[in-house]
Amino acid sequence: MSASEKETFPRPLAARISERQAEMTPAMGRVAAAVAADPAGCARLSVTELAGRTGTSEATVVRTARLLGYPGYRDLRLALAEDAARRPAGGPAVTGDITVDDPPAEVIAKLARDGRRTLADTVELLDPARLERAVTAVAAARRTEVYGIGASGLVAQDLMQKLQRIGLIAQAHLDPHLALTTAVQLRPGDVAIAVSDSGSTQDVVEPLRRAAGNGAFTIALTARPDSPVALAADLVLATSSGYETSLRPAAMASRLSQLFVVDCLCIGVVQRTYATAAPALAATYQALAPRHGHASPKKGRP
Repeated sequence: MSASEKETFPRPLAARISERQAEMTPAMGRVAAAVAADPAGCARLSVTELAGRTGTSEATVVRTARLLGYPGYRDLRLALAEDAARRPAGGPAVTGDITVDDPPAEVIAKLARDGRRTLADTVELLDPARLERAVTAVAAARRTEVYGIGASGLVAQDLMQKLQRIGLIAQAHLDPHLALTTAVQLRPGDVAIAVSDSGSTQDVVEPLRRAAGNGAFTIALTARPDSPVALAADLVLATSSGYETSLRPAAMASRLSQLFVVDCLCIGVVQRTYATAAPALAATYQALAPRHGHASPKKGRP
């Protein structure tokens, strides 16, 4: 990604803090909480003053800035000033930049900007070499089991459907009991994929651990590279968290990031298995077309 693109899609401070929370010491957490709660006020503080406000040290403030992706405290102060400028005045905030008073046109524009920013982040985070390894594993798998709970379960179902339509054996499990039941039956040559933005949902982590213990190749789609689900996986495909708050959980942008990675994975699998995937996909179109009034795809375009 070019420098200009990075400037076009600046990372929201709240998203940076959320993604790195697990890596913070308690002292760093106090610094992060202070700047998130009052970016305008903290932007006016020197490193010594912020350390004093949070009961930490100057070194802790600098380490927190660097963990959040800023070269130093000066860069963090500039980001705080920008974040404060983006925060709306007026009614209570639904998210970091949307208030209860925003008209529909403004909500649309802000959500679209969040989506574009999250996709740009995902492109930057997704490692092509890791994606290639995941494609190789899924394309050759005897079966693929996908685990997800809540909003991530919807992404798991999307992945399952895409794999099934190209003739691969795949199932998605949103029920934790069924997830464990299938996980203990997996063997070498099988693939288990866990979808979890937080990476800490036990009902997803435990099946992945069981699958790994039985020799299956395990993949995690998560925005938290040091989370339990990432540590349980043979391979991590990085996603990006959207701008989520208590009033806006399971934000669209987070799922958009996950679905983008799923699309990249499935296109790679189609490329790898084209000789069998293309006829299988054509057959599914032909079976469904009469029900939906759709024409079959042109030959050679699955």
